[in-house]
Amino acid sequence: MSVIFEYVSKFYGNQPALDNITFSVDSGTILGILGPNGAGKSTLLKIVAGYLRQSSGTVRVNNLEANPDDPAFKRQIGYLPENNPLYTDLYVREYLQLVAGLYKITNRNKRIGEMIELTGLGSEIHKKIGALSKGYRQRVGLAQALIHDPALLILDEPTAALDPAQLVEIRQMIRNISANKTVLLSTHIMQEVEAICNKVMILNLGKIVAMETPEKIKKISVQQMRKVEVEFRDPVSTKLIETLENVIKTERISETKYLVYSLSEEIRADLFRFAVKNKLTLLTLHEQESTMEKSFLEIIK
Repeated sequence: MSVIFEYVSKFYGNQPALDNITFSVDSGTILGILGPNGAGKSTLLKIVAGYLRQSSGTVRVNNLEANPDDPAFKRQIGYLPENNPLYTDLYVREYLQLVAGLYKITNRNKRIGEMIELTGLGSEIHKKIGALSKGYRQRVGLAQALIHDPALLILDEPTAALDPAQLVEIRQMIRNISANKTVLLSTHIMQEVEAICNKVMILNLGKIVAMETPEKIKKISVQQMRKVEVEFRDPVSTKLIETLENVIKTERISETKYLVYSLSEEIRADLFRFAVKNKLTLLTLHEQESTMEKSFLEIIK
């Protein structure tokens, strides 16, 4: 396991920011961390990054216990914060030389060349960071976070304010980077989690309320209810549709189109048989997919 939290709590006075949480993440995982404001996301990231000490419990990264005073532990962490603070009056290579020096990296030029190639900065190395686009600044931030080859990469809102083309490029870069690292990605953008992450953690009031793949998260529902949009050639009474077993309610969308709520996994087959039995012409039958946003809101409730 690359990252392990065991019974970790963090209190600010009497207020718990994290409440006895336990989880582990393997190398090669991109874990998306979601939660409303005040859920504990920032506290969790600060603890695993070594900026904060937990009140109780154990945190390990790559078999080293989290310790803000231990240089060996800090070398396990790469961090790209949301505001991506950079020295904008330095050239790209000049800035990476500075960062490599702080980490005391041997054969610095070779490592800097590898980072420039990995992050696609080759065409921009003649520019000062202040002259770069938002997308290329994010690439510089990723290069500095990765230059010492950390086991864990922490990304806080890494694609905020990027245009669609930059978004696609940075997403692919993160996927490539995660092949042999653990990535913790904090974001408020649900589409970001679906596009990049292979695991999702949802925090609320300092507790983990869900930790699953994005596909499973989308299927989580308070009532496990399915919604099927069905259209017949002629109008049908909603009361007649509701005679079907496990149908909770039916909403009329138009004169001949309905939204059917059901607890049955076979609701589409049930509606097909219903149409045959009642000699109705069935025009369309479509189960509405759950979205990450809907599932997130239901989970935190």
